[in-house]
Amino acid sequence: MYEKITPPTTGEKVTFKNGEPIVPDNPIIPFIRGDGTGIDLWPATEKVLNAAVAKAYGGKRQISWFKVYAGDEACELYGTYQYLPEDTTTAIREYGVAIKGPLTTPIGGGIRSLNVALRQIHDLYACVRPCKYYTGTPSPHKTPEKLDVIIYRENTEDIYLGIEWRQGTEIAEKLINILNTELIPATPEHGKKQIRLDSGIGIKPISKTGSQRLVRRAIYQALRLPKNKQMVTLVHKGNIMKYTEGAFRDWGYELATTEFRNECITERESWILGNKEKNPDLSLENNARQIEPGYDALTPEKQAEICKEVEGVLNAIWETHGNGKWKEKIMVNDRIADSIFQQIQTRPDEYSILATMNLNGDYLSDAAAAMVGGLGMGPGANIGDECAIFEATHGTAPKHAGLDRVNPGSLILSGVMMLEYMGWQEAADLIKKGLSGAIANQEVTYDLARLMEPPVEPLKCSEFADAIIKHFDD
Repeated sequence: MYEKITPPTTGEKVTFKNGEPIVPDNPIIPFIRGDGTGIDLWPATEKVLNAAVAKAYGGKRQISWFKVYAGDEACELYGTYQYLPEDTTTAIREYGVAIKGPLTTPIGGGIRSLNVALRQIHDLYACVRPCKYYTGTPSPHKTPEKLDVIIYRENTEDIYLGIEWRQGTEIAEKLINILNTELIPATPEHGKKQIRLDSGIGIKPISKTGSQRLVRRAIYQALRLPKNKQMVTLVHKGNIMKYTEGAFRDWGYELATTEFRNECITERESWILGNKEKNPDLSLENNARQIEPGYDALTPEKQAEICKEVEGVLNAIWETHGNGKWKEKIMVNDRIADSIFQQIQTRPDEYSILATMNLNGDYLSDAAAAMVGGLGMGPGANIGDECAIFEATHGTAPKHAGLDRVNPGSLILSGVMMLEYMGWQEAADLIKKGLSGAIANQEVTYDLARLMEPPVEPLKCSEFADAIIKHFDD
């Protein structure tokens, strides 16, 4: 089945049912060490994960690790330019759950990004990035402890699909010509717009299927959270890109108000119901006036449309959501992408789950991670319906490779996410406890040590792992 790798002789496969993992007590988990500092990060991570599982379950559960290859290490074993061998993709598909260190971006043609390739090959459509502060972690933000969000980023569409053509190529010029002479003139709303002939061209596909399965997973996550954290915010730039990012927002609302009708309330619906609760005799028109700024300046047709919306909400969900019952539902709202960058800094405690398209999510997850300690403390997961890969969210930092000095926090916390995904919460909690204890005791690697006041003597990467394990007993 495999060309150059051999699975462990003990252990069982993780299987899936209805998109959820069924995990044996001795799962076989493929791992990719990673490039650059992966040589330091993975041993530290493996040590912490094994120690937590052993302490939590006393030998009743254990992970059988299965080494697979990607990046530079794969080229050494499989040959030049074999950055992502079939052995690796087959093993990940076969065993269902995997974890990986940082991977280099290949030089030259072919695969643009190994991370993106793994997501697309295995249809890992949800990139999940929790951003939570650990007390004592240096942060440039005054109140980083207020930020506790989970970002759900669509992983397989948007401009990351990589469908683009270089400026000056025959296909780019042909496509521009078709757009300028046929498609744009045939669309009245585009007016006399034209694309410059010396442009590169890319395609931004956003599908209803891709959008709704991402939002569905975000809502399922919200259902698992405490009541005060049950909120899903759709992040988009739909005021400008109406048929892609605006459609993402609309499809998200559609899913929430159909498939999850009993569990969800939209922000606008909550206004309508709240207005009715405050004033039971409020007319449809006055309710509409309160939810729509500038109502009186609108055309009669637009006013009638909003009144019809108010009437429809009251008729459809007053019995199930009215009289304050909506306050127990999952709140679904939306925010413009540039606004949310400001709001996670100025009002971070107002947000819980952020559902975004690919590009916005890439920007947003790194910005949020910076608020709570940087990418060195930022975990990540890529999840599909029949596979999941957990990963460090930072780069390979080759100049630090082999020096035993970098922060393994991102990969260790990604391991925590993996344990939680597997239902091994006791082991996950031990690691979070140990990490919190180490940071609070200022036992940290150089990236955090140099930012503490006063600066402290840094631990090595391997020593940080030992400190985390030591604090399991706090």
